[in-house]
Amino acid sequence: MTDIPGLGNTLVCLSTMIQRRYAQICADHDLTVAQAQLLCLVKDRPRRLGELSHLLGLAKPGLSGLIDRTERRGLVQRVSCAQDRRACDLTSTPLGKEIGDALHADVGARLPEIVADLPADDRATFAGLAAEITGCH
Repeated sequence: MTDIPGLGNTLVCLSTMIQRRYAQICADHDLTVAQAQLLCLVKDRPRRLGELSHLLGLAKPGLSGLIDRTERRGLVQRVSCAQDRRACDLTSTPLGKEIGDALHADVGARLPEIVADLPADDRATFAGLAAEITGCH
């Protein structure tokens, strides 16, 4: 598939570097990586539990445990869905939104430090290629 020797290993190293930096940022906000991901998904709008299960790649028991732990901290809350009594949405509390917004800003400020030593043109090229690969524009 690729004719670039070592590209796979380099990508794994980059992924590890990003994951470690992200985990440290989460810890600085007193969050686990899973709690941070959950908060980021609900900080701006409520989400159905099924949607969260899909987005986070968690089975319902794992998602329920994550929600329970995050709810006990006062960061999210379950809200009954008016259209379907059996369903509920998950939304952030005001504290959860505040922490989620702060985390999001911190990630935006600190993760790019990984490429800070590259020349400006290379950083711009990297940003464009990463956006193209991930579909996150």
